[in-house]
Amino acid sequence: MFLTAMTIYLMQRLSLPLNSFINNYVNDFLCLPLLLGAMTFVIQRLKNDNSFQFSIGFVVFLAGYYSFYFEYYLPGVNSRYTADWIDVILYFSGGFVFFFSEKQKTKDFRHRNL
Repeated sequence: MFLTAMTIYLMQRLSLPLNSFINNYVNDFLCLPLLLGAMTFVIQRLKNDNSFQFSIGFVVFLAGYYSFYFEYYLPGVNSRYTADWIDVILYFSGGFVFFFSEKQKTKDFRHRNL
């Protein structure tokens, strides 16, 4: 995921041609899984607890915060940003994909170790 997001970002910075769907939406979908994955990794190491997971409430809160900040607040104060309701759906979708994939990984890990 990280390599995909970085490739898209670099292509945008270098003004290389990208499909409009990839250019406008893929990184919004990958944003929360990457952020939550990094946060989970750090917290698990700090707490020395590999079973730590974020609650669904935290994931929804973070998706809501990103939606508000990037799709409502910033477009009002900086012309570089534009409001797009599809991005809101992608933030939440990415968050839910992360949450449920982490739940599945934990379930599979516990099942293998029984």
